[in-house]
Amino acid sequence: MSKKDNGASVILAYLNDKNRPYSAQDVFCNLQKQHGLGKTAVVKAMELLAQEGKIKEKMYGKQRIYFADQSQFRDVNDADLKAMDKQISELSAEVQTLTQSCRQLDTELKELNSSLTTEEMMAEIQELKAECSGYRARLEKIKSATNHVTPEEKEKVYKERDVYVKEWKKRKRLASDMMNAILEGYPKSKKEFLEEVGVETDEDCKVVFPNT
Repeated sequence: MSKKDNGASVILAYLNDKNRPYSAQDVFCNLQKQHGLGKTAVVKAMELLAQEGKIKEKMYGKQRIYFADQSQFRDVNDADLKAMDKQISELSAEVQTLTQSCRQLDTELKELNSSLTTEEMMAEIQELKAECSGYRARLEKIKSATNHVTPEEKEKVYKERDVYVKEWKKRKRLASDMMNAILEGYPKSKKEFLEEVGVETDEDCKVVFPNT
């Protein structure tokens, strides 16, 4: 592109190549990044090309539209149009197939990226083997122990516990009844009475009856 034509040659080649209508704004947006054309230069160049008859110009409302001179292209008959339609249909089907293949490959790639590598898998296997060895050692130690509690011994312990818990509840109830009788004639509060006689309750020691 020479400075003299202000981008006219680039714009002409672009319109002939695309062969579709554009406004000056469209051409500016499409070419400014690649060719560094200013909007004013694009507008002037397109007006000049239209005046010279190298491109065609039409008004749509208040907007000026430019497109390639169709006389430079060969006439297209019905057979050519049908062939083009067929080619478009085939290309559209090919694009759809390729798009589907790309999506499938993208899914497979994501799955592979989220999978463990061979080195990571081997390291994890070694960790699991070491963990299993530790569990086996603990199991053997438990099996070889001589202090296992038999079911009979366990049952005996639970029965003794029930007896002690029952006695505990009985004595607590008796103590509570005695204290309530004393408090009926005691001039101070229950808390002060307990502090005075030095009695600690189960609640003070945070002790509760075990579940039976």
